[in-house]
Amino acid sequence: MDYEGLEIQEAIPEASSMIETFRAIGYNLETAVADIIDNSITAGASRITIQRYWRGGKSVITIMDNGCGMNNDELIHAMRPGAQNPLEERDEKDLGRFGLGLKTASFSQCRKLSVLSKKDGYVSYWTWDLDYVALCKKWNLIHWIPDEFSTALDEVESGTIVIWSDLDRIIPTNTSQSNEVMKERFSRSLEKVRNHISMTFHRFIEDKILSIVWGSQTITPWNPFCQDEGKRQTFPEDHLPGNVTMKGFVLPHKANFSTERAYVIAEGPKGWSGQQGFYVYRGKRLLLAGDWLGLFRKEEHYKLARVMIDLPNSQDAEWQIDIKKSKAFPPAECREQIEQYAKQVRSTAEQVFRHRGKILKQRAGSEFFPLWLEKKKDNNWSYVINRQNPVIDHIKRLVTTSPNEAIEGLLKLVEATVPTKTIFINESKDEDKQEPMITVDTTLVKQTLRTLYNNYLSNGKTSKQAKALLKLVEPFNYYEDIIEAL
Repeated sequence: MDYEGLEIQEAIPEASSMIETFRAIGYNLETAVADIIDNSITAGASRITIQRYWRGGKSVITIMDNGCGMNNDELIHAMRPGAQNPLEERDEKDLGRFGLGLKTASFSQCRKLSVLSKKDGYVSYWTWDLDYVALCKKWNLIHWIPDEFSTALDEVESGTIVIWSDLDRIIPTNTSQSNEVMKERFSRSLEKVRNHISMTFHRFIEDKILSIVWGSQTITPWNPFCQDEGKRQTFPEDHLPGNVTMKGFVLPHKANFSTERAYVIAEGPKGWSGQQGFYVYRGKRLLLAGDWLGLFRKEEHYKLARVMIDLPNSQDAEWQIDIKKSKAFPPAECREQIEQYAKQVRSTAEQVFRHRGKILKQRAGSEFFPLWLEKKKDNNWSYVINRQNPVIDHIKRLVTTSPNEAIEGLLKLVEATVPTKTIFINESKDEDKQEPMITVDTTLVKQTLRTLYNNYLSNGKTSKQAKALLKLVEPFNYYEDIIEAL
């Protein structure tokens, strides 16, 4: 298009309205804090300290790092919304995306964002005060910092501290410091942040690239792949277009974890079923934790399946990384490859979930005798006692000498070993659930009903009474037509 000679008109966004729009992008407290940590990592920080100060409606959260810091011009540029074009090529270690993270993440939680930074011995500071922006209706920073933090960087050679105050999206501004209910809610919200950080940045912490201090305690990493569990199953690494890699893991059955505590920790913040799926990383930073990317549903019997996907930041556009860095969508050309790989991992996870006995079979190296057998005919599942099982053979012999003991033993055995886990898995896979008794031969039903019917008659019941009683006995209540024909 030829723009020469066209009339132009500048259309500057109204500052306060635009910032309120930024506030509604969809961050929660966990993703907002993680976005600030991204900036610290990009700045080369090796230590990040997060502090929380409970003061009711005047509470404060700070995130301080020992990164390279910024001079005055660099700080003003960093405080400007859209400071970097997402289409520009970035350093492979740059965790940024749109040049909005510092602002949008902070605005989503507070009305005052203050940043103090130190570089080459000089300290610079500026503040976004949303109340002032609403008052002046301009994109104006104010040269102000809370007094208590003016010396926060005195002991470091370089670094930056981000200060959130007026936390109106977390605590109502009129909340009293003595409000114990709100204090507890504040603490619970921050505990979620701590868990999120432990998961999101676990590879940086494990690789000793970074330590993150929470108050006075160093955060320990939460690794979703249980790298210290010897009975974890690992799949070969697969490669996708754009230098993207994929690696699958199946975690051990609960009985095969090294300790009960290890099993509880491996469950993760979202629980066993919630943590299954893909874990999408961008530059070692976890973007998406436990999601099947629209390819599969989360189901209980796949809960041990976890797949790592590693992206370089050059794939942001192809994978549609969102502004919060909490969503990703695989390109159409590699979805089938991802799906096929994940199916293998899920299949193994199902087998581990379904059969603890599978391991016993492999170890024994000889014929295994299950008590129950699964059968599928015309898309209907049935579960039958294995007549070849030695226990059943023993009960058959016992019937001739101690029939009551044999029958009671059989009933207890059936009660204790009904394959509920297998039934649950098979039924959850079928959209059309089968009715009970649908696969039973009606000849057997008729023979059994006739025997019971005659027994009722011999005990003095009328035909009508006998039939009425049979209709109350499961599973014969499904065969009223046969009962009426007796």
